[in-house]
Amino acid sequence: MEAELNRFAEEAAEKIAQCSTPNDILNARAQFLGKKSMLNGLFARLRELPAEERPAFGQLINTARGKLESLLASREQEIKSATWEAQAAVDFDSSMPGYSWQRGSFHPVSIVRRQIEEVFLGMGFEIAEGPEIEDEFHNFDALNTPADHPSRNLADTFYLQSGKLLRTQTSTVQIRVMESFKPPIRIISPGRCYRNDKPDPSHSPVFQQVEALVVDRGISMSDLQDTLQNFARAMFGPQVKSRIRPHFFPFTEPSAEMDISCVNCSGAGCRVCKNSGWLEMGGAGMVDPAVFKMVGIDPEIYTGFAFGLGIERIAMLKYDIPDMRILFENDIRMLAQFKGESL
Repeated sequence: MEAELNRFAEEAAEKIAQCSTPNDILNARAQFLGKKSMLNGLFARLRELPAEERPAFGQLINTARGKLESLLASREQEIKSATWEAQAAVDFDSSMPGYSWQRGSFHPVSIVRRQIEEVFLGMGFEIAEGPEIEDEFHNFDALNTPADHPSRNLADTFYLQSGKLLRTQTSTVQIRVMESFKPPIRIISPGRCYRNDKPDPSHSPVFQQVEALVVDRGISMSDLQDTLQNFARAMFGPQVKSRIRPHFFPFTEPSAEMDISCVNCSGAGCRVCKNSGWLEMGGAGMVDPAVFKMVGIDPEIYTGFAFGLGIERIAMLKYDIPDMRILFENDIRMLAQFKGESL
């Protein structure tokens, strides 16, 4: 077996010396040091030797392996150096100007989020932020969500071992703001949310929302509708119309769904709006008096409205992106379309 090992080591050294490309080195490493190499086969055959001879022969195998690894590393470095010198001799011209790096581009979700923030800042809102790891009080209880509500189930919400959870909505920030500041309040709260949804063309377990809250004396449903209409025109153009439809949410009363006229067909009907002429944007409504009581605001004095919009949803509409998953796949072909897009 020792003679067999010596022949193998000599043959391997000769073939390594003949390697001329990086690919040759990879093939040689697999042939002589890989799982199916003769060297590994000799390790498996150690049991054929008498017990007292096995340690010495095992040491010979390890020595041979070390020499081959050294030869491979040395030859690989020689090939790299020769390749660089050959390219430098042919291609390199010190008198030529250097290569300029092209600027990257912002992600469409980042672009839309900042555009949304600019629109609301222009309307007199402030930006508020809060933790993504929340407790049940701020995520559910303070938002008038009963203990048996489906959204509190494990099938919808990511709970942590600490007893906390990943927030399912940025309405939690509204609660924290109302706990800390007295009216008048006019804020938006953009940020990531988490729900136990299976990824599909319109859902993701991680997504971004922007929620708005206005609290003051004399706030009415017409104020909510005007704000939504102004936002829709600022984001999608002056031709866009908006409407609200009756709905239900635990934390608003009355509650509504906001729609805008289809940005693709201007309300005529197409595949994007499923021939309805309208696109659903998000939930809205007047803040429920029970929510005000939870945060110490007198509902007999103050009223307010709130609404929430999906940032990915708006990005998909603005840029005609058919599948939400495209936004998270980091496809350079898609991201390159937004080069030079302003924030």
